[in-house]
Amino acid sequence: RIGAGRMSEILGPPALAADKFLRTLGVYQVAEKAFLDQDPEVRAGLAAYAAGVNAYLNTRTGPLPLEFLILNHTPEPWRPEDSLVWMKMMAWELGQNFREELTRARLAAQLSSKQIAEFLPPYPGDTPTLIDDLPKLASLYADAGLTRFANALPEGPPAGIGSNNWVVDGSRTVSGKPLLANDPHLGLAAPSVWYFAHLSIAGRNVIGATLPGVPAIVLGRNDRVAWGFTDTGPDVQDLFVEKIDPNNPGRYLTPEGSQEFVERREVIQVKGADPVEITVRQSRHGPVISDAAEIGGQEGTVMALAWTALLPGDRTPASARKLMNAENWTGFVDALRDYHLPQQNIVYADVDGNIGFYAPGKVPVRRKTNGLTGLAPAPGWDTAYDWIGFIPFDELPQRYNPAGGVIATANQKIVADDYPHFITAGWQKPYRARRIKELLAAEKAHSFETFKSIQADVTSVVARDLLPVMLKLSSRTETEAALVAKTLSRLKNWDGAMTAGAPEPLIFAAWYRELTRRVYRDELGDLFAGLWKMRPQFIYNVLTDADGQSRWCDDRNTKHTESCADVILAALDAALGSLQLEYGQTLSDWRWGDAHVAYSEHRPFGKNRWLSKLFDLTVPSPGGSYTINVGVHRIRSEAPYRSTHSVSLRAIYDLSNLNNSQFVHSTGQSGNRLSPLYDSFTELWRRGEYVPMTTNRAAYSDQALGTLILEPMPAVANAARPETTVPSKTRDGEKW
Repeated sequence: RIGAGRMSEILGPPALAADKFLRTLGVYQVAEKAFLDQDPEVRAGLAAYAAGVNAYLNTRTGPLPLEFLILNHTPEPWRPEDSLVWMKMMAWELGQNFREELTRARLAAQLSSKQIAEFLPPYPGDTPTLIDDLPKLASLYADAGLTRFANALPEGPPAGIGSNNWVVDGSRTVSGKPLLANDPHLGLAAPSVWYFAHLSIAGRNVIGATLPGVPAIVLGRNDRVAWGFTDTGPDVQDLFVEKIDPNNPGRYLTPEGSQEFVERREVIQVKGADPVEITVRQSRHGPVISDAAEIGGQEGTVMALAWTALLPGDRTPASARKLMNAENWTGFVDALRDYHLPQQNIVYADVDGNIGFYAPGKVPVRRKTNGLTGLAPAPGWDTAYDWIGFIPFDELPQRYNPAGGVIATANQKIVADDYPHFITAGWQKPYRARRIKELLAAEKAHSFETFKSIQADVTSVVARDLLPVMLKLSSRTETEAALVAKTLSRLKNWDGAMTAGAPEPLIFAAWYRELTRRVYRDELGDLFAGLWKMRPQFIYNVLTDADGQSRWCDDRNTKHTESCADVILAALDAALGSLQLEYGQTLSDWRWGDAHVAYSEHRPFGKNRWLSKLFDLTVPSPGGSYTINVGVHRIRSEAPYRSTHSVSLRAIYDLSNLNNSQFVHSTGQSGNRLSPLYDSFTELWRRGEYVPMTTNRAAYSDQALGTLILEPMPAVANAARPETTVPSKTRDGEKW
């Protein structure tokens, strides 16, 4: 329903804004077309999966899950297209780089190009990006109402969200065979987005994590190979400012002249209110998303979104099917040729001792003359900014059995400087990647236990980089207050480990939060509230006066010229004051875990103050926004240290004996809040422990709650859109 823009039907007016946006985006229409584009075998698999869901709906004898009872709602039959739209929505959550375009466009009205390049620094070692076309487009952005549009959008994923994976070959392990680790980072949810499953087909096995609604093991292994994903973060979205034809508001300007918008009518049913009708417009670039916010430009302009997920030819379901059956590197690569989105860094290992990496996905190619390079909204009537193709599959980043026997990705830059194609300017900064590589290099021969300790590591490279600079600037000439002296003494002896039971991580986080507020609030003015993020590389450059950037420390709203030392000291005083108010007067009683609570929010009941108490899951957690064992917090939120995005799943694969592999996710195997399995993994997840990932059924058959046997009707086998199957249910051999 989210992807189809139909949540208002069950949640009423509060869901209307999101429904308007998603109807405008048109993801469900794209999914319907994509289903028809799949091979018959893939369509049959999607249809059979839907038939299995509907078999439950049609033959159940017990009540529906609690959520449906509370909402007084009966679910509709599942459609194969629903599985495809779920994949598209996962791509949406992982890739919203159009928001960075909006950020640059808004900053263009407030800052110089040089200031923007400082505030949004490039990847370490890369040349600062001074966007040549940005200043001359500032007035266009103002006319197009980009700031109002950005303010109307719901908040996107936090900065720093990503994932980790790494693989080492047998030359770097005790067993002599590869080890592979993976932990994807997503918004925490209760129940988790993941469901563990084991399929046994004609003597072959595949086991791992599936997304309920998607008929595939997304992350996992079969009897011969294992794989794990991290997000590449490609720039696959571009905003285009389209200029309305002044002689005809139903048309817009293109390089070939005036052209009609493609329009369609959408009717949104709203629970407890009248239906809402909207007209969706689409330009040659994509849907006019500014219409969804009911914000048009002041000078006859609108904003359209180009996004690879809205293009035809998406065969990702075929890729997922082939990946589960891959037996070697050749089969693995062949499976990825059909992979469309979201682009991922996929690491690989097999029982023969080979390791590898590939980054499949549909990534647009832009002209060399494109002065924006996808970094800011572009004039839609100028062909200079149009996509001209996509990176060929064989030219995407890849490695196979590299020298040194190690591959690690953590959303950092994965290409060399001489790589011929532009993938993104928004690589995640390499804080987690640095720590992973540091720990991998620390052991000559790795074992399952060393991999577990790496996944549980909570040392913050950001804290290690910044704290010495902050401490140096915080030396006072006058007598320090007792609390300040005690605080600085503790921090001088702190190693940057964001452990849940220590006060130092909380002090550092609060100090750093107040520091960011004071460094750039005055320059951003009204934009500050929406753009207040941690931005550690920028802050480091300011505090170390890289290229004269310490000038950001001066508060433009005062007559006095503030130094970075002034700002550091004021931030520390403010941080300690706020911590005393919140956590008491005694520093030694403060605990990072009390503030840094991993918050798994039920959707949608997490928004209800009463229902959230029943459905949400909370647990004190270690880690921080830039640790391997990650726990991302939004410093501008009402709960600025709460972890809302974290490790959604951990898995370690042992290629010397794949049945030694282990995994865990953040909640439990059941979505039923009244089941003990709703949160059965949560404490294991918090402690960095796992459950076995074995295909040996004898190892866990004594723990089975029962067996469900599905017996398809004969007509199902060859049907493209089969009717519902009728299940035969047994428990311990008896009907139930």
